[in-house]
Amino acid sequence: MAILVTGGAGYVGAHMLLALAEAGEEAIALDDLSSGARWMAPDPARLVVADVGERELVMRLLRDRRIREVIHFAGSTLVPESLQKPLHYYWNNTAKTVALLEACVACKVERFIFSSTAAVYGTPDQSPVNENSAIHSITPYGASMAMSERIVEDAAKAHGIGYATLRYFNVAGADPKGRAGQIGKPTHLIRVAAQIAVGARAEKLQVYGADYATPDGTAIRDYVHVSDLADAHLAALARLRAGGSSEIMNVGYGRGYSVYEVIEAFERVSGRKLEHEIGPRRPGDPAQLIADTAAIRTELDWRPRYDEIDFIVKTAIDWERARSRHPKEPAA
Repeated sequence: MAILVTGGAGYVGAHMLLALAEAGEEAIALDDLSSGARWMAPDPARLVVADVGERELVMRLLRDRRIREVIHFAGSTLVPESLQKPLHYYWNNTAKTVALLEACVACKVERFIFSSTAAVYGTPDQSPVNENSAIHSITPYGASMAMSERIVEDAAKAHGIGYATLRYFNVAGADPKGRAGQIGKPTHLIRVAAQIAVGARAEKLQVYGADYATPDGTAIRDYVHVSDLADAHLAALARLRAGGSSEIMNVGYGRGYSVYEVIEAFERVSGRKLEHEIGPRRPGDPAQLIADTAAIRTELDWRPRYDEIDFIVKTAIDWERARSRHPKEPAA
């Protein structure tokens, strides 16, 4: 039996497929290539190019490949874009999750892992934020994922599906072996900074707000390496297979870095000054977002391997440097 990984030709999905392959698991990737790329899937021959919302097609895939486990990454993830295109986010993230779950129920899928986000917390009342904190999504992205979380929980309980929902914080970095990394439009701090550091971008790094109520005035985030994130999903799957209860868990390191601290890390790793300028805050950005990791460290056999900001930065730089040498990506 194979595992279905939706969004398998995208950033996190591709790293998930690498982790599954290294664990000796058989996996099938499903991706419509709207933000992923065919060449990003570790085994393009095992990539099905289709929309996760195509219920009948997904049902045929689940039945034909005898799939009993699904790891769901497919969706839209850009906070600023969600403010401009809220209906797209509710359709792509929420409505299509309903369609996927309908297919899973019809085909008797036994285990379902949902890749969610810390954006469901909005601006939390406490820090670090734990899984029992109130859901106060302040963007359509966060709200669409919070809705999807509830849908996963209700469907799983009603139909006897074991599930894990993992709320990841700021995923960053790239595969240490250079096999996968971020592609597409660069919007996240570490990727943009990496491109500037290798000379792939000429402009200064934009710092969105330096007047937050934080020690240095810039926003603080809990950055988790993408390979550690993939390992967390693998650990969640192992727990469900062993009969563990369904859970919602944060995935982060429990340590935050400010924008200025990230800039300092880039300067240490690259050995060059990273020019930056201060701009206004972006809508939807909380001042601080750090994970309480007690649950995942207790419930899962998961120990981060790459929880140092300099290593995260190095893998991001290495990926962008390799891409700048070969700027023309293969066709999707």
